[in-house]
Amino acid sequence: MASSSLGSRLVACLLNVSEARRKDLVETVAKAAIYDPKAGVKREGTTVLNIFNDHDYNRSVITIVASIDSIREAVLSACERACGLIDMRAHTGVHPCMGAVDLIPIYPLGEEVGVEDCAQKARAVARGLTERVQGTSAFLFGWADSPLQRGLAQRRKEMGWFKKTLDLQEIRPDVGPQPQKQFGLTGVGASPYVMNCNVTIDTQDIAMGRGIATAIRESTPGGLPGVQVLALPHEGAVEIACNVESVKGSPPSHMAAGEPWPSFSISGQQYCHAPASLITVRVAELAGRQGVSTKQTALVGFTPHECRGLAEFALSKGTAEFWKEQHRIRM
Repeated sequence: MASSSLGSRLVACLLNVSEARRKDLVETVAKAAIYDPKAGVKREGTTVLNIFNDHDYNRSVITIVASIDSIREAVLSACERACGLIDMRAHTGVHPCMGAVDLIPIYPLGEEVGVEDCAQKARAVARGLTERVQGTSAFLFGWADSPLQRGLAQRRKEMGWFKKTLDLQEIRPDVGPQPQKQFGLTGVGASPYVMNCNVTIDTQDIAMGRGIATAIRESTPGGLPGVQVLALPHEGAVEIACNVESVKGSPPSHMAAGEPWPSFSISGQQYCHAPASLITVRVAELAGRQGVSTKQTALVGFTPHECRGLAEFALSKGTAEFWKEQHRIRM
C-alpha cells in the first residue's frame, strides 16, 4: 500500500452491529463516528466509506477510516450510539452474534502504522466502551489479545459465539463486567486486514453448505490459507460466508496460478490474501459435484487496496458520508 500525505497513518475499523432491518438506525450509528455530538461538528480526517446491511442476518458492517490518533474516539462514539439504540433482548437474525456491537476489528492501511499500534488502540477502545456504557463487556482477539494473540475464530469458540443458546453467566470477558442481556458481549481486536467474501449456492441444503465450508476452511487439509467459513441460510439459499484473513509471505506455490493474490506490506512484512475469484471457483467446484450452481459472490466492503484508495479520495474531498457517494466512484 503506497504512502501519501493524505493517507498517512490511516487505519480502518469494520464495525459490526447487530441491526440491519432499521437502516435509519444504522445510519445514525455511522454518523456518530464522523460527527462530534458535543461540538456538533464534523470530525477532521474521518470518513465512513461503506455501510453493508443484511436483512436476513440482521447485521450491518460500517467501514470507518481515520488516522490512528482519531480512530478511538470515532469508534467509541459510534459504539455508544449503537448501545443506546440496539437491545439484544429483542434481536433476531440467522447470523450468530453476541453483542449489540458485535465486533470491532481495527486494521492498518499502510506502512506508516503497525499492527501493534492498532492493538493498542483496540485495547483502549475495549476499556473506553466498558467505561462509557455501563454494563458492556468485551473479549480481545488477534494482536490485541496479548500475549497469546488468539485468532477471532478461536476466541469466538471459547466465548460460545457459535452456540444456538448462550448462557451469559458462563462467559468470562477480558474487559468489563459479566455480560448483560441488553448489550451482550463485544469482540475487539486488531490484525492485518481481513476481507469478507460471501458466495451463495443455489440450494436450501444447509448440510451441503456446511460440507463445502469445511472443505475450504484453512484448518482443513487442502483448504484455503486464511479462510474462516460459516454456512448460513440466506434469502432462500445457502451462503458460504468467509472471513479472508491476510497471511504472511507469498501465496502457496500450488495456488499461485490464476488471478494474483492481492498483497501489501506492514512494517516491512509482506502479506497477501486469497482473492475472491479463487474462493468462488473453489465453492463452485464443490457445489457443482453435487449438481448445485452458485448464484452470486458479494464482497462486504473492500479489499485492502480499495479501502486505502477510497479513504484517501474521500478525505481529499472532505467527504465524511462517503457511503452515499461511493456508488459513483470506479476504482
